[in-house]
Amino acid sequence: MNGTETRPSKSRSVWAVLAGFIVIVILSMGMDAVMHVTGVFPPYGQGMSDGLFAWATTYRVIASIIGCYVTARLAPNRPMTHALYLGVLGVLVSTVATVATWNKGPAFGPHWYPIALVLVSIPCAWIGGKIYEGKSKLKTPSW
Repeated sequence: MNGTETRPSKSRSVWAVLAGFIVIVILSMGMDAVMHVTGVFPPYGQGMSDGLFAWATTYRVIASIIGCYVTARLAPNRPMTHALYLGVLGVLVSTVATVATWNKGPAFGPHWYPIALVLVSIPCAWIGGKIYEGKSKLKTPSW
């Protein structure tokens, strides 16, 4: 091995995780926009009820599972590992956001909301990876 053989795999790994992250951000922010435009959520900057934050958590969980599935699908090898790397990235980003918005007012929601986003990151990654693994087993003959 001359060192250049692992380079494409590393860049494909980084791309797989980045692509999944982008999918999560687009789906989450897109749903946020739809919820605000349709009047389900109040205008930006205004507080929301716990029920609305629970709904936002629900669709973020779904978006995270989809993004982690995309990461597993695009991974050059070890799809579950790549999905879990995205889960770790989710924990880090969610933790930074939690610290940055803590006690910043009702527009940022109740304290349980950002904590929930930190806690669901790894399970969402695992589920997304498992869904991909299940689909890929269906395509592979077992003989």
